[in-house]
Amino acid sequence: MATTDTRPRSALDRFLGIFADVHSGEGLTAILLALNVFLILTAYYILKPVREALILSEGSAELKTYMAAGQVVALAFIVPFYGKLVASRPRMRLINTVTAFFTGCLILFYFLAKAGVPLGIPFFIWIGVFSLMIVAQFWSFANVIYDKAEGERLFAIVGFGASLGAVAGSRIADVLIEPVGINQLLLLGAAVLGGQVLLTNYVDHRERRHIQSHTRKVSASKTATKASHSQSFKLVFKTRYLIFMAIMLMLANWVNTTGEYILSNIVKQHAQQLLAGGASGLTESQIIGDFYSKYFTYVNILSLLIQLFLVSRIVKWFGIGWAVMVLPFISLGAYNVIIFVPTLAAIMSAKVAENATDYSLNNTVRNMLFLPCTYEEKFSAKQAIDSFFVRMGDVLSAALVFFGTNIMHLSAQQFAGVNAVLVLVWLVLAWQVGRIYVQRTGEAGIPDALPAKA
Repeated sequence: MATTDTRPRSALDRFLGIFADVHSGEGLTAILLALNVFLILTAYYILKPVREALILSEGSAELKTYMAAGQVVALAFIVPFYGKLVASRPRMRLINTVTAFFTGCLILFYFLAKAGVPLGIPFFIWIGVFSLMIVAQFWSFANVIYDKAEGERLFAIVGFGASLGAVAGSRIADVLIEPVGINQLLLLGAAVLGGQVLLTNYVDHRERRHIQSHTRKVSASKTATKASHSQSFKLVFKTRYLIFMAIMLMLANWVNTTGEYILSNIVKQHAQQLLAGGASGLTESQIIGDFYSKYFTYVNILSLLIQLFLVSRIVKWFGIGWAVMVLPFISLGAYNVIIFVPTLAAIMSAKVAENATDYSLNNTVRNMLFLPCTYEEKFSAKQAIDSFFVRMGDVLSAALVFFGTNIMHLSAQQFAGVNAVLVLVWLVLAWQVGRIYVQRTGEAGIPDALPAKA
């Protein structure tokens, strides 16, 4: 980012100062990075309806659940290969290569779809890998541009781009899917990705002097890391901070995915009760669709408000060590609500609070956690954590749902009880991760120069 100076803040800097602590010259880069991740999330949410249409028309809802395992298998091979790319390619060559690969895949999928090739399973696995890796790569790039102090102040603004992109992509898909069709959305997604990588290159060129200045401070650490040629998973498992973070995020996704199953189960029961009571003119799918349209609207609106007005202030006032514990506390409250007040309105309110916090505060903080990491940890280890370990949470949730429904015959309240226990473990890990973050950033003035074992 542009080097902070003593000149008066621009109008943009002052406006963004409403939402975060923006210093002179920092506003434009923050906006450009927010636009960058906005385009990534826009592309993803344009493609999500394509995923649903393909997998449900060619398979079933159960197939969707089991495909989480297929994504983990794919990531087990892709993540180590990505780690080798990190060790062998400069930053922008790495980003351009990976983005070009995903963009090319979309063009290939388009022509295969036009040829009538069944794509449900391969596209479902592909988009699961894409959505995790391309977002993680962006935040790795942002972690290189910003140092610890800058990231803690400005990631709240950058993260707003992600929240807004999810809303924009969903709306674009909703408007275009009927007039242009499913296949054309693949090309639109590819075009948005192309614009995004061009913007990334511009930001890198614009901030190269700042990045080089930041990089020189940690060159000894980076050189030592590069020389080891450690693979992504080895980096995670050899570092206590990273393995705690990996398990924490895996548990968080396990809890959240199981919570979505609980909500879906309750909503389906509610729809069936309405039909049994004679709700005229409505089908089960219409009742469920109407509920989820309202649910996603509430989540997205609350997420945007939290991102704009609370994230930067929570980080500034309480620090990362406490901020990383906010979501598990909210989740613990949410699943206790489900246990003791199992009404649809109460459950929806609990899940809205959980997901809105997850998509805003927690998403921003989890990316801040990589600020005191080495270059290779920011790229290689982050990919392993944000893709493989997070997706493992989906697999564990699928196993829990299968075991709980077919063997233990658990009710929604009992599933919520299991989630509450998992949240307690998650809370302990969050406390440990926050404590180590404070140690890493407090023991020396240059976070990246700290030993990797910390």
